[in-house]
Amino acid sequence: MHDDFNLKAFLADLPHLPGVYRHIDAEGEVLYVGKARDLKKRVSSYFQKNLASPRISHMVARVVRIEVTVTRSEAEALLLENNLIKRLRPRYNILFRDDKSYPWLMFTAHDFPRIVYYRGSTSGKGRFFGPYPNGWAVRETIQILQRVFRLRTCEDTVFANRSRPCLQYQIGRCSGPCVDHISAKAYQADVDQALRFLDGHADEVLKGLEASMFAASEALEFEQAAVLRDQMGALAKVLQQQSMEKVGNDDVDIIVVAVSGGRVCVNLAMVRGGRHLGDKSFFPTQTDNDQPADILAAFVAQHYLEHVMPPVLVCSHTPSEPELLTLLADRTASGNKARLLVRPQGMRKTWLDQARRNADLALARVLSESGSRAARTLALAQVLDLDTDEAALDALHIECFDISHTAGEATQASCVVYKHHAMQSSLYRRYNIAGVTPGDDYAAMRQVLTRRFGRVADGQAPLPDLVLIDGGKGQVEVARQVFQELGLETRVLVGVAKGEGRKVGLETLVFADGRPAVAPGIESPALMLVAQIRDEAHRFAITGMRAQRAKARTVSRLEEIEGVGARRRQRLLTRFGGFSGVADASIDDLCAVEGISRELAERIYNALR
Repeated sequence: MHDDFNLKAFLADLPHLPGVYRHIDAEGEVLYVGKARDLKKRVSSYFQKNLASPRISHMVARVVRIEVTVTRSEAEALLLENNLIKRLRPRYNILFRDDKSYPWLMFTAHDFPRIVYYRGSTSGKGRFFGPYPNGWAVRETIQILQRVFRLRTCEDTVFANRSRPCLQYQIGRCSGPCVDHISAKAYQADVDQALRFLDGHADEVLKGLEASMFAASEALEFEQAAVLRDQMGALAKVLQQQSMEKVGNDDVDIIVVAVSGGRVCVNLAMVRGGRHLGDKSFFPTQTDNDQPADILAAFVAQHYLEHVMPPVLVCSHTPSEPELLTLLADRTASGNKARLLVRPQGMRKTWLDQARRNADLALARVLSESGSRAARTLALAQVLDLDTDEAALDALHIECFDISHTAGEATQASCVVYKHHAMQSSLYRRYNIAGVTPGDDYAAMRQVLTRRFGRVADGQAPLPDLVLIDGGKGQVEVARQVFQELGLETRVLVGVAKGEGRKVGLETLVFADGRPAVAPGIESPALMLVAQIRDEAHRFAITGMRAQRAKARTVSRLEEIEGVGARRRQRLLTRFGGFSGVADASIDDLCAVEGISRELAERIYNALR
């Protein structure tokens, strides 16, 4: 504790009220965030002789200050606690790394609604279905809706400018509303059928299609009857291919906690409208000696504060917080408390059993992969004479830099990060390189290293344990000079020099501090890890460079056309949904854009051919 922090007096002054507390270390880092029904009792419990786990003991030993926030209710404390956990990511909290939002299926608010894969807020116009556990589940559903109901997926700008139907129409995946091959009323009827299907009324939709088919046949509208017959066949096939039976029209989440080999897996399976959409596995950190019920409670709190809670939760364990679902009730779309089932019957039991099997399989796979990754990290640490303690290996922080360009155009540098035996994509960075001679990789490397490690020299960021440079002696010498100028330890700098004939496995590790170069050998797990990190840096740099180059070329091609200034260029790109749309547009289409005369339209059309 800080000298000016009197723990005994602080604990004595704590109120018997709900709230949130934060344990803070000497560097000001928040180590742990917790909520309490009674702050005085909960915070005081951390300073008893017998603590719940070694993890908590280790954390308490680092605490120098405690901050508390009193809330009006336990529900408010729950909300504040998990918002702080998401924002601060304290190292001793159970964390579920799930930064990406879940995907949805959206029907746009259009006279002829479009079906589209969507991520983001669902408060806007349109009709949303989901969330889905992954993008594959959304795309599979879109394909079903295309096959059965022939709904459009094209961009609105494309839809508004078609003169003939596209390939989707030709292969029977769209009814061609863009060229009036179907009326607005008939198309809306297909949309209504699709909405009922997604709401879980597939059997009713099938019966409705059958009735409409017979009615069309009796009215001698045989062509329409054939279309309805094909829709029935496609829908019947979809229903037969569903891997799981339907149970009503409920929206259900199935949550399973599996523990093995010191690791934990939380598997979330989603059922929407009675259709099983798939599952997603989470591997939380900081779960030493935590019971499955505690882990489940942490997951439910963190997950459903950001995502809509369905009416039914089927769980492998009862959450340790008995009032958790009541506290979360006001976060659901309906405002109702979800019904919790831990001993389900019938098909829900089958769902739970399958979720358990999937959790066990995912955990076994991760244990196998993590063991292999840890072995490669250990091998690299041994080759480079680094600390091989288990905790040090887990915390080993590696950054790798690469330069990419095409004949000097759109030069970019990439920085990728390896930590906790895995690539940490959320920490990747790209740097646009400017003010250097095109193709001068040494100058580009000097610029990116100066920008990145200038922050380290200023005390704004820690120095990585290892900095890999994709290059040989020349690039490493540039890096050494930068580090020397900044007053940083050059021992962490290692170059990855390509082998004879640039063959993979023959790379040599070149050191900036004068140590002899090392060639680990083609079978070396240490070199496998270095090659993986180096290749990831190269991939990340290449994708960034190509995107930047494409953007630059797109803009420049339009800028080169006489009479197309910034305003007209923006109107063109907006109207046609991007450069490719402008390039595909006819002269008549281009004339329809405000400010584009026929003469200019012909000039644009010819310039882009």
